[in-house]
Amino acid sequence: MTATADEYIATRSDVRDYLERALADQTTSEASEALLYDRVKSKLESSGAVLVAHYYVDPLLQQLAEETGGVVADSLEMARFGARTEAKRLIVAGVSFMGETAKILSPEKQVYMPTLDATCSLDLGCPDTAFSDFCDAHPDHTVVVYANTSAAVKARADWVVTSSIAVDVVDQLDREGARILWAPDKYLGRYVQQQTGADMVLWDAACVVHEEFRMHDLQALQAQYPEAGLLVHPESPAEMIECADAVGSTSQLIEAAVSLPHPAFIVATDKGIFYKMQQRVPEKQLIEAPTRGAGGSCQSCAHCPWMAMNRLSRLDQLLTDWDARCEVRVDPALADKALIPLNRMLEFNRARVR
Repeated sequence: MTATADEYIATRSDVRDYLERALADQTTSEASEALLYDRVKSKLESSGAVLVAHYYVDPLLQQLAEETGGVVADSLEMARFGARTEAKRLIVAGVSFMGETAKILSPEKQVYMPTLDATCSLDLGCPDTAFSDFCDAHPDHTVVVYANTSAAVKARADWVVTSSIAVDVVDQLDREGARILWAPDKYLGRYVQQQTGADMVLWDAACVVHEEFRMHDLQALQAQYPEAGLLVHPESPAEMIECADAVGSTSQLIEAAVSLPHPAFIVATDKGIFYKMQQRVPEKQLIEAPTRGAGGSCQSCAHCPWMAMNRLSRLDQLLTDWDARCEVRVDPALADKALIPLNRMLEFNRARVR
């Protein structure tokens, strides 16, 4: 059921063209980029909108969010920040499910994205109709879905989780005697199952970026950097998780880089995380984990091709014309259903950090 980035892009000329323009943007001179950044920053500050950026997007967008009163965060904190900010307009730099979640939690606000074409392989790999049939086939299971899913899939769920709280939520449900239906990421699901011992049925999908991380060439890289620790996102294959010094969500991996004593880290997640991670550990060396490279299936190994669609030039255009085609809309009836498991997620997190 997993949809690879290449398979999706091959069917979408608009996405293919957008990625080509994104690559062309990268060839602009530093001077031109600086001028564009200053112009976008001025527009954003005068617009009254707030930029919410994920750790995986272009570092310039992360910097822009920091400098204009927005936030750079994982998907859980993005959702929380968007709900509590007083701004009437939110701009979500990330992928589509993040924009949908922001809109569901803040229906009174206008929510925009630099492009609505920035989707997610996990979302694509879990179509709502097929997922609903899967749930119908397991009626005695508690449905737990990862945040990387559409509003329609969330609306069918009992719980929504992010990678930072997945183990804790499933552990609690298991202690209550629940049998779990998990979707969509099979690697994260197996990791949660291993950590909790819960009775789980897993949907078969994977992230096209994290699935590419393999032990191939890792040992050679570790020989080159013998003092480097290995940080692994739990969406990665088990062989990577088993040899990691720390396994966790984006925010948890950043904290691990701070707390662990290693002078360097090989990082097995999207390389966009290096911007914030390097801020926290400027004295440490960060190294991209090896992927299957030319033999892999991803469009841009170690960097999500849909996250890459969030470009400074596209944000500039959005702030100029507020194109309605970039506004996130969710059917109100669907949003009401999806809000129930989302609120459970937020309340669980609040109780956990008290």
